[in-house]
Amino acid sequence: MPIDNDYFKNKQQNKDNSNGGGGNYRPPFEPPEMFKNLGKKAGIIYAIVAIVAIVFLVKPFVIVESGEVGIKSTAGKYEEEPLRPGFHLYIPGIQKVRLIDTKVRLMNYKTIEDMSGFDSGIRINPAISILDARGLPVSIELTVQYRLTADGAPKTIANWGLSWEDKIINPVVRDIVRNIVGSYTAEELPTKRNEIALKIEEGVRANIDALPSKPVSLLSVQLREIVLPQKIREQIERVQIANQEAERVKYEVQRAKQEAEKKAALAIGTAEAKRIEAKGIADAITIEAQAQSKANIDIAKSLTPNLLKMQQIAVQGKFNDALKVNKDAKIFLTPGGSTPNIWVDTKSTSRNSVISQ
Repeated sequence: MPIDNDYFKNKQQNKDNSNGGGGNYRPPFEPPEMFKNLGKKAGIIYAIVAIVAIVFLVKPFVIVESGEVGIKSTAGKYEEEPLRPGFHLYIPGIQKVRLIDTKVRLMNYKTIEDMSGFDSGIRINPAISILDARGLPVSIELTVQYRLTADGAPKTIANWGLSWEDKIINPVVRDIVRNIVGSYTAEELPTKRNEIALKIEEGVRANIDALPSKPVSLLSVQLREIVLPQKIREQIERVQIANQEAERVKYEVQRAKQEAEKKAALAIGTAEAKRIEAKGIADAITIEAQAQSKANIDIAKSLTPNLLKMQQIAVQGKFNDALKVNKDAKIFLTPGGSTPNIWVDTKSTSRNSVISQ
């Protein structure tokens, strides 16, 4: 009887499957074909991939941006040299790097109603409340610009902590403002604003710069507002109105005085002009009279007897010519026979002729 080989093959296959083996078994993970061909090199690649994954998970590096410094601490102790902008490595678990902002920062002191808005580089504090020289409440609003010194940042953080602003800037500003503003009365504050602002900035700067190692660089202190009590504001307003009225009256008086002086000057100028004109006319008459007098003297000196006789003859000739026209004319001879002689035409009563030489 022939043997059925297929029977034995199927039986052997079922036996292998029942024992958990057989040709159909597949492992849970199989490496890619490219790694199967690498042999021992595949282990090295696996190790590199694992190291890279661990580096990114642990992250033993830090990138310091512009406007920041990194403060590295080893076993809790800060290193004196800050980390500048760039890429830096450190040992996780043993070392830590803390990023500190060194850009310009603002600290605003303003009223509670106006404490709005938020920015990581802007700190908002309540306005500084002060009692003036007479004990009246006054509020001061100002803005302080400053920055952390990059070179001394590790020492500053080590000495003052991360809240260094509230320990360095805030107490100094409040103390200086209270000391300066408290020496003035509320009425003086608006009129001496520039003086007070200058004193506040100088005082704050002197105190900040006097700190060891100069941890902070102060840029400016700007006085923004002086908030006075309502009664004081009303009183100052009344005083200002009264001063403005007094200035207006003073201006009107000064203007009237100037107008009067102008008119007086004009009158004096007019009188002086007339006096000069009259003097000029008088001088002209005097000069003319002197000239005439001199001319008369010269003429008198030139009248010799022969000249007078010639003049008489000439006049007598004119009379003779007149008698030819009117025989009734009357001739009057002056005593001594000197010229001039006078003749009258009696023929025509409506026309009388006088000839003078």
